[in-house]
Amino acid sequence: MQATRSIRLPRKLSACRLIHNHSILRSSDPSGRTTSFGFKTVPEESKESLVKGVFDSVASKYDLMNDASSLGVHRLWKDSFVDSLKPGRKGPLRCIDVAGGTGDIAIRILDYARENYADRETTVDIVDINAQMLKEGFTRFKKTMYHNTPQVSFHEANAQELPASQFRNDSYDLYTITFGIRNCTSIPAVLNEAYRVLKPGATFACLEFSKVNNPLLSTLYDQYSFTVIPLLGTILAGDRDSYQYLVESIRKFPSQPEFAQMIRDAGFSTGGDFDGGAWTDLWGGIASIHTGVKI
Repeated sequence: MQATRSIRLPRKLSACRLIHNHSILRSSDPSGRTTSFGFKTVPEESKESLVKGVFDSVASKYDLMNDASSLGVHRLWKDSFVDSLKPGRKGPLRCIDVAGGTGDIAIRILDYARENYADRETTVDIVDINAQMLKEGFTRFKKTMYHNTPQVSFHEANAQELPASQFRNDSYDLYTITFGIRNCTSIPAVLNEAYRVLKPGATFACLEFSKVNNPLLSTLYDQYSFTVIPLLGTILAGDRDSYQYLVESIRKFPSQPEFAQMIRDAGFSTGGDFDGGAWTDLWGGIASIHTGVKI
């Protein structure tokens, strides 16, 4: 497999320590621009390091984290996500899976194309800013038939600034990002880069935790999220702070119509602002699939 950068294990960062140093980070920010890190407000320039600290901490237990956040059904949602895209139906695709370090979406894309359309030419470039996550994905792929083939490659890069020499304009047929865009400092910057690297007529697809519309379900989900998930983080991973951040980051993410508008603002065409149009809600909006087409 090829990689944009060699995959090294970064020095382990403590998300808790970084949060406690919040005042130091704030005072050193020259721009004065701020953004959210969960429910906290932090300087824009510090969010990337804070998020990397979280994912350094949870990388080895990433599936466990998603099991806790989604009541275990994230696996079904990912299956539905890839099934809705039907990779391979119209021939081999060149795909880019961003924030996809652990490789679970890439494996699903390649399996779907092979099993349904006998497609062994579809390729996936897996991109993640976090080397620990890429290491987990590389290990996972070593157990598959795709290891050491041209069908998959790993790249350490920032979704907001994909190196143009490696990720060229108008070069991909499908861009996927799953449970990752809410952790980026600038969602518009990510969407602009997605638009840049996709071919005209190609598809942007995002699976992300979203806003629950049913009041009763919303109340139950909030109670579960803010009480059970951080507790599970403490018990199962010894890391309450990272799991608390992940819960809070879900609540800070834009609503379905707001995110659909952001996708259109980047230049994509979407369906109407309703479930089944610009987005498809899963489990009442606990998660949603958003798609757009580059025009």
